[in-house]
Parts: sequence; structure tokens; C-alpha cells
Amino acid sequence: MDPVTFHNEDIEFMPENLSIIQYWIAQTIREYNKTTGEINIIFCSDEYLYNINEQYLNHDDYTDIITFNNADNDSTIEGDIFISVERVIENASIFSMNFESELHRVIIHGILHLLGYTDKSDESKAIMTKKEDACLEILSNLSVPRGT
Repeated sequence: MDPVTFHNEDIEFMPENLSIIQYWIAQTIREYNKTTGEINIIFCSDEYLYNINEQYLNHDDYTDIITFNNADNDSTIEGDIFISVERVIENASIFSMNFESELHRVIIHGILHLLGYTDKSDESKAIMTKKEDACLEILSNLSVPRGT
């Protein structure tokens, strides 16, 4: 079983090229000298993610992603990443991006959260955006070796 798995909750959605995304995530985590543990990426609707946001984080707003870090130690990256596909579609339109590019940005944003990056201040957001851009550049040049 792959340590990075994809699921959907209340919608029918699954991105293309799952093996490339899995490989990219594992490569990113290796770049930080960490081990990939169990990572679940769950695609859902705005309402589903809103309810999680309200129930677990006491936030009364819509968001594109919520990340729960499930790691027991600092060397293994594990967690659940919930992504609102509706919000990704809307953000792609707002930022004049194609859907797949915005989806990849949101996925790696969640992985960076699991790696310990935050986006609570303007400075930390700028650092995270720079890391996202670097990771997206790696993805654009990635070819998956045979047998992975």
C-alpha cells in the first residue's frame, strides 16, 4: 500500500496522474530528510470542509484546505489533508490559474503544513508561497521512474 492515498467524501472526484502526485509528495518529504508515513488526501465539498472547520477548529468560514498532523515524531510525516474541490475551482478562477495547477498548489500547501510550515503571518505566508513555487517547479520537471 502506498503511504500517500487519495479519497473522496461527499463528491465524486479524483485527480489525474495519482502516481506522479504520490511520487512528488514522497520526493518533497525526502528533500526535507523526513520519512513519508500515512498521508490521506481527502477531496470533499465546501460544506463538508466548512463543517470540519467549524467542528474541529471553531472557525466559521469556508477554506480550501485543512490539514491535521497525525505524526508521533518529527522524522515521519503523517496526516490527513482535506481539500474542498469547489474552493479550488473558485480560487483557480480568481487567480487566473488552471484547475490542475491550483490543485497541485493546495496539495503541496498541505504537505508543507505537515512539514512544519505555517501561514499565520505575512512573513510566514511569503516563505510558504516560495516553498510552494519551488515544489511546483519540481513537479513540472518530474518523470516517475519505472517501477514506482
